[in-house]
Order: sequence, then structure tokens, then C-alpha cells
Amino acid sequence: MTNLLQISRLFSLKNAAIQPFISSSLLLLFTLIISISIADLLLVSSTSSDHPNPHSVESLTDPSRPFASTARRSVLALKSDPLKARFDQIRKQANDHKNLVNAYAAYARKLKLENSKQLRIFADLARTFSDLLSRPAYRQLSALDGPPIDEPTLRQLEKEVKERIKAARQLIAEAKESFDNQLKIQKLKDTIFAVNEQLTKAKKRGAFSSLIAAKSIPKSLHCIAMRLMEERIAHPDRYTDAGSDPELEDPSLYHYAIFSDNVVAASVVVNSAVKNSKEPWKHVFHVVTDRMNLGAMQVMFKTKDYGGAHVEVKAVEDYKFLNSSYVPVLRQLESANLQRFYFENKLENATKDTTNMKFRNPKYLSMLNHLRFYLPEMYPKLHRILFLDDDVVVQRDLTGLWKIDMDGKVNGAVETCFGSFHRYAQYMNFSHPLIREKFNPKACGWAYGMNFFDLDAWRKEKCTEQYHYWQNLNENRTLWKLGTLPPGLITFYSTTKPLDKSWHVLGLGYNPSISMDEIHNAAVVHFNGNMKPWLDIAMNQFRPLWAKYVDYDMEFVRMCNFGL
Repeated sequence: MTNLLQISRLFSLKNAAIQPFISSSLLLLFTLIISISIADLLLVSSTSSDHPNPHSVESLTDPSRPFASTARRSVLALKSDPLKARFDQIRKQANDHKNLVNAYAAYARKLKLENSKQLRIFADLARTFSDLLSRPAYRQLSALDGPPIDEPTLRQLEKEVKERIKAARQLIAEAKESFDNQLKIQKLKDTIFAVNEQLTKAKKRGAFSSLIAAKSIPKSLHCIAMRLMEERIAHPDRYTDAGSDPELEDPSLYHYAIFSDNVVAASVVVNSAVKNSKEPWKHVFHVVTDRMNLGAMQVMFKTKDYGGAHVEVKAVEDYKFLNSSYVPVLRQLESANLQRFYFENKLENATKDTTNMKFRNPKYLSMLNHLRFYLPEMYPKLHRILFLDDDVVVQRDLTGLWKIDMDGKVNGAVETCFGSFHRYAQYMNFSHPLIREKFNPKACGWAYGMNFFDLDAWRKEKCTEQYHYWQNLNENRTLWKLGTLPPGLITFYSTTKPLDKSWHVLGLGYNPSISMDEIHNAAVVHFNGNMKPWLDIAMNQFRPLWAKYVDYDMEFVRMCNFGL
């Protein structure tokens, strides 16, 4: 600060004689020039004390230094050469526009514009600014000890700078819209990517939540089972079997197999089949449940007359041949890894394979789900039987199925393939050599839920043995993921007879776009999927098809407020 005051005092003394005669405006201009000079000098005065800068303020005021006289001449030149400020302004504008063009060029590289010509023009224009300012004639003018600036040279510089500035502004104006569009596109891409990430996470969480909802038991449904069981315990004499009913083994009657632990769902299947049959007394229903729900099932089917239809209720434990030494699934259930895979319902487990989430349901380990592969042994005196899932509703008489010529086939089912969907390749691992060798990946899949089985042909083809063979090979889930449909497709490969699609319409538990005409014309409608009709997540447009066969007049149903 002391040095600055010294310089100011020096110039003040030199001009003391003429100061009274200078107008106030000239004094202002003079002060401005002095300030600019001091600022420029300060910009070049930063060096260490060990290596003094010859351009420092101390050097300028020290008469012993040779540079001091040059600096004084330069300061005086600023005063005597008003074109210097104009030159500095032109040079600053040129540098500013050069930096701006370089910035746009860098931004164009970042955006990876397809128009490489535009990027090249930006680079060339920035280079012309640098070339212009680096010309010897103009570079010499910017030196402190350079020659005085002549007006023609300055005008020429100004003209060339203006031409380049005009070109730069025009190029920027043309490129601005392109840059703005690219920026919007990039922002849109970023937004889409972020939304997709959120959507993927939401789908995974939704799949996991749907799995939990599908496995849940509504409070009212649980209440009905408990009330029925309470009645069974309170009055055991009312529900004891009087003896074996000969109609249960009569092959001339129409036999149905229903395997379920849901008392209301099983009763809906029987109700709907009986109400839509022409001769109910000729129909026999074999209901199999687990030991825990056996009492509730017995009460449910003993307290109502089904138009003379015969209903047999048994527990899976009553079939003594179904043990771990004979049944591969029961043996595999003892594996800790398999139990952990099914029963650890963690989000990270559920999201590993979202396409097969439904097969992680522990019900697929239940023996009730695999009983369908043991029908000939369960009912050794029968020739034919109709298998029905507990989430179906019968809408018309089904006796026509017993009149179908099975052509020696074992399984009568409705095919589900259309286009490339529901082919064997979707259910099995065709990268495995055994699968690839034995099966056609384009073979058409079919549906479980309503299957008409020729038990005589089954015994002849030894289908249960085939099932055991493949189930043992798939202990590590390398041939197919999970569930009973893949082993069914394998077991009855080439022994399945396609039925007319009007016999069985699927998808009421997941597909809201099924035609109502198609539904009304169907013999059986199937609520396959997570949106079961007894759950809150069921689709409202389809739920009445199931609800009209619920026995709302039953005391236990009313006690539990089971309503839809």
C-alpha cells in the first residue's frame, strides 16, 4: 500500500504545475488511466522474495533497477496514447468470443453430436481468433515496450475481430437450437432411465407383494374353517362314516377328483358341478384335503344335500403308499436347501427370478398339488376320472367328456399355445441335453385345472413311473424351475389329446380382457393366477361367476360375515 501511495504522489508532483488548468473531466480521465495502469502492474507483481519480479511495483519505483525507466515510459505512453485502451478492449472481445466458441466446441463433444461438421467449424473459428491475436503486428502492440499504436492498424484489427465475432455469433445462434434439443433429449433419456429403474424396482416389489397376497388366507375364510372344525369336535357322532359307499368305486358313474385345503373353494366346485348337471345322482366327487382341514371338509359336505350326488372326503395321509420312500417330492422336501428356497419369503429371494415368482409358492411342495400324478393308484377300480382344480367354476353339464374318444391318449386337456406363447421352451430348460434330446421346444403346452384322464391308458403307458424318473432328475431344479405343469407336460408328452377350447377357459385370475361371450360359452372357467375370487385382489367383473355358488345360507358362512 505504501508503494502505491508513492507512485500516486510521484505522478501528482509531476503534474502539480498544470493541475489547476485541467478541467474536471480531464482529471477524471487521468485518474482512470492511472488506476488501469496500477491494476495491470499489480497483475504481474506476484513472485517470491528470493526471485524478485522485474515487473513488480517496487521495481517500477526503484531508480537503481533498469526496468524502472521502461515502466515509467510505458505509463506515460498510456497517457499519451488513448488508442491503447481501445486496443485492449478489442483484444478482450476477441479473447472472450474465442473462449465462448471453445466452450461450445467442448459442449458439442460432450453431447456427441451427429453433425461433426459443426464441431469442426467451432474448432476452426476458435483457431482463427488465436491466429489473429498471435500475428506479429498485433502481438507487438500488446507489449509494454512496443511501438505506439497507429490508428490504421487498430482499425484493421477491429475490422478483422468484428468479422470473426459476427461469424461466431451467427454460428452460435444456429447451433443454439440444436444444442437445446440435444440437451432436452439427453434430459429425457436420463428421465426415462430413472423411471425405468423405478419401474423395475416397483415390479419386483409388486411381484413379491402379489405372492404374499396370493398365499394369504382371508380372515373370514379362516373363520369358516375354524367354525366348521369346532362343529366337528363338538358333534363327532354326526360326521362319522357309516361305511363305504359302493357308488364311490362304481366305474359306470361320473367321477371327479378335487384336491384342496380351501373348504369354501372346494364347495363351490362341487356346487357348480351339481347345479349344472342333468343327473346329479350319477356324479361322484372325491375330495382330498390335508389332515388339518379334514374335519372342516367333512362338516361342509355333510350338512348339505347335493341333489343326490356322492361326495367322498379323505385326507392325503389316508393313502399310506404316499411316503418319502416312494414319492420323490416328499423325499426332496426333506432337503434343507429346497425348504429354504420355498419358505424364506425375503424380498431379495423373490426378486431373483420375477418371471417364475408364482412357482415359489410353498403350495407347490404340498402333496395335495402332486396327488394328480397318483390317480390310478388312488382309485384303482376306476377307468376314467375328471380332475378339477379348486379355483374353477363349472357352468354346464360335463358328462359329454366321458363320451369323447380318447384315441388311446391319457390326458384330455385344452391347449394354451398361440403364436410363440406357452410352448414347451417356456417351461423347460432346453439347454440341458436330456430335455433337448427328448422334447420339441415348439410343442404346444396345455392347461391343468380341468383334465380328463383315461386311467387305463395311464396304467398302460406307466405315466407315474415316467413322472418319478423325471422328478428325480430335477432334484436340483436344472430341468425346469418349479410347479407341477412342467412335469405334467413331460409326463404326458405325446399322450395328450387336445380338447375343444370351449371346455376350459383360463385366465380369470390375471387377465381382465377375456371376452364375456367366451366366458359364458365355456363349460369350465378357471381363476388361475394370483387374483383368486375369494381374495380382496380379485377382479370385480369376474368375481360374481364364483360368488353365486357360495352357500351364503349356511350358518357358518353367515357367522363369519363371509361376503363379496
